[in-house]
Amino acid sequence: MNDGDSEPRRNLSPFLESGVHRLEGSGAVFVDPVRVLNRSLARFGISPSAYYSRFFEPKPSDVADGGSDGRKRKRRAKKTPLVLNERERVAAQRHQEARPFLVKAHESLLGATELRSFMLKMKDELAAATEERKPVPPGVPPSFIELGRLWQAPLYEITLNFSQEKLTGDGGPLIIHSKEQKVLPIFDNLVHNGTKDDLEAEFLGSQYVIPRESCFYMSDLQQIHKMIPVEGDARFHLIVIDPPWENGSALQKLRYPTLPNKYFLSLPVQQLAHREGALVALWVTNREKLRNFVEKELFPAWGVKFLATFYWLKVKSDGSFICDLDLFHHRPYECILLGFCDKEDMDPRDLSRLSNIQDKRVLISVPGDYSRKPPLEELVLEYIPGTKPARCVELFARDMRPGWFSWGNEPLHFQELRYFQKRDADDV
Repeated sequence: MNDGDSEPRRNLSPFLESGVHRLEGSGAVFVDPVRVLNRSLARFGISPSAYYSRFFEPKPSDVADGGSDGRKRKRRAKKTPLVLNERERVAAQRHQEARPFLVKAHESLLGATELRSFMLKMKDELAAATEERKPVPPGVPPSFIELGRLWQAPLYEITLNFSQEKLTGDGGPLIIHSKEQKVLPIFDNLVHNGTKDDLEAEFLGSQYVIPRESCFYMSDLQQIHKMIPVEGDARFHLIVIDPPWENGSALQKLRYPTLPNKYFLSLPVQQLAHREGALVALWVTNREKLRNFVEKELFPAWGVKFLATFYWLKVKSDGSFICDLDLFHHRPYECILLGFCDKEDMDPRDLSRLSNIQDKRVLISVPGDYSRKPPLEELVLEYIPGTKPARCVELFARDMRPGWFSWGNEPLHFQELRYFQKRDADDV
């Protein structure tokens, strides 16, 4: 590293350690999900080049425009002005209400010159590392969704490998290469890593990372009630939900199956909530029909009281929006609707904090792989009710978090070993 790099890195040292940079003047937060997630992993770390794989994909415009001749762009230019129906007008109004907060947050990011310089340098470093490594294309991992539908699903098993560590006579560490193995049903069964170490697991020839003190329950929606903890103290203070909302996009349907909205009414959110209360964070798209469904039907069915709307603003590595802010059918942001379950043992002080929650806060990050969401803790930590450390669960999870409970029909999707890298002993 040359001397010109040392001063900016010193100024960014809190961000480099935590992965969180609070932007001045807007209340917004810039997050590097890789750094945030790696803070709590043990033996493994998430590979930045794997997480940010879309850094290296062709620009969507290069594909959508059908080449460089501009013919498709000319056809678009001839379209008549968009005529909005009533629902679309309401959606446009919501966007106009959010727009000043998003613009202010983005301006704060553009003003953080040292952070932006680091983001661009990170992209160059990742590109160089990817080019140097030239990884062998991975084999096709098993489809958990398809396997879970088979009559043989109860017969499939996952193997957990527990590394054993002992001390030598002089006190130095010695890793014993022999491993204890545990073989468990992978579907409709609680798979738990109760150790303080990340485990390697094997399923049908593919390798996976199970984070420390975490567990998953892989099933379809019909079996979700089986994963509700019997004891109230074993239930959850934070419930993050990222449903596969029904969507007309053929591309999204190819990536993962979606469900009609009515199916989500049966989610047992009240039964999952801790007796000390629970904060609920629901990811939603910008479709007005969906927002109306959540406010009028879904939250009432769950017994959840609405609190606030937060925004995830997606930017490129140079800090620019991933698409035009005012593009009607494809906004560069998603919404998180916050609510809470008021339970019998909820502390009045927690209720007071929740009532003072700041609306329309903005989290900014460079997006990872398709459908992968950034961690929300930095925005919601102070509002999570109950004793600490909080018990946390994600529904419709596609990855796992240290200390978290993950449920869905493919919670191991982003846990495949190719998304990780082993840490050096000095990093652990």
